[in-house]
Amino acid sequence: MKELINNLKGDKVIWTFVALLALFSFMPVFSASSNLAYIGQGTGNTISYLLKHLAHIFIGLLIIFGIHKVPFHYYRGISLFLLPVVWILLAITMIKGTVIAGANASRWIQIPFIGVSFQTSTVAAIVLFIFVARYLSKKREEEIDFKTSLIELWLPVFITLALILPANFSTASLIFLMVLMLTFVGQYPLKYLAYIIGFGIAALLLFILLAKAFPESRLFSRVETWKSRVENFSKNKPGEDDYQIEKAKIAIASGGIYGLGPGKSVQKHFLPQSSSDFIYAIIVEEYGLIGGFGVLLLYLLLFFRFVIAAHKANTVFGKLLVVGLGFPMIFQAMINMCVAVELLPVTGQTLPLISSGGSSIWMTCIALGIIINVTKKEEEIAQEISDKAKRDAALQKLIDKQLEDENNEENSISTDAETENYSIEDNSANPMNAVLNK
Repeated sequence: MKELINNLKGDKVIWTFVALLALFSFMPVFSASSNLAYIGQGTGNTISYLLKHLAHIFIGLLIIFGIHKVPFHYYRGISLFLLPVVWILLAITMIKGTVIAGANASRWIQIPFIGVSFQTSTVAAIVLFIFVARYLSKKREEEIDFKTSLIELWLPVFITLALILPANFSTASLIFLMVLMLTFVGQYPLKYLAYIIGFGIAALLLFILLAKAFPESRLFSRVETWKSRVENFSKNKPGEDDYQIEKAKIAIASGGIYGLGPGKSVQKHFLPQSSSDFIYAIIVEEYGLIGGFGVLLLYLLLFFRFVIAAHKANTVFGKLLVVGLGFPMIFQAMINMCVAVELLPVTGQTLPLISSGGSSIWMTCIALGIIINVTKKEEEIAQEISDKAKRDAALQKLIDKQLEDENNEENSISTDAETENYSIEDNSANPMNAVLNK
């Protein structure tokens, strides 16, 4: 175990927080998956769901370990190659997407012959953030031309968002906000950002108008759901998601300060997405406000560590990678918690590293692996500086020793010469020596 820990490079604090979140996730997932175990005349045995989650977490940790070995600057070129691939996957998802675990949106695509499903929008988000970080780091020393950036930066961004929006408004909105945040950090001109925000709002309004004009189209089938969710949330009216919100609020109220205890949740039997979208409500019910604030604190500490990692990065691309991949992870967690306590309308965002689901865990682990690699690079640079300082100190010590030896040798020669001169002078001054010399 000690040897394994020593092989983990990069920021050890980030590794620690990731391990804590992953370990904590087992109890809530094991408890909250009981309702899934009864679906379809199931036996109620949740062991299979626990083992499945264990496999997802284990594979996720292997992904982090593998990704953190790859130098992060390689992703500059990889993002250019993967972005068109992501567009193809998103287009296939729009046409042939499947419904998973009773979710009412076609957001997943199934890999043939393997039977594994994944949410393509999570892959698209990671690739897009890397692409944006690459563009901003490349243009950091140049004056950005708005017309050129429309083609090189914003056209790929809006193509990606347009392919995600019809099935997943919340993810498209989150990605757009995170891209705006990343471009702001990357010092993209503010006046140009204002134009982009205006264009984004106009594009969304156009999409809604087209949905009104063609209500029967499968492409616009989710628009009414978005509208009803926002209206129900703002006016506090009952809607299709009111059942889940009410059960989540009951779970949180039942938890109190100390909670009902691990595995003793009652509302897990009634919440349809208790192991994914509403797992935070189950956490508060079983572990109380102490457990809820503990999870919140872990995410905030992880966010703080991301800020430190971005500050320490010596390259602009490294800084932007940490911001672009780390901050959305924390914002997603905050959105999930806010939905559980009814501060936001239902969005369908999972709790990173805690909610069940393979693709969401794995995509989070890919992002974490890249971030850790950035910190690993800075750690290697610091180690190289430290090693160079040690070598310089040893060399200086050797030089000082050599100079000291040379000085001692010169002093010895000088002393011998003075002794010899003194002997000659002493002999010549003695009259008897003078007679003998004659």
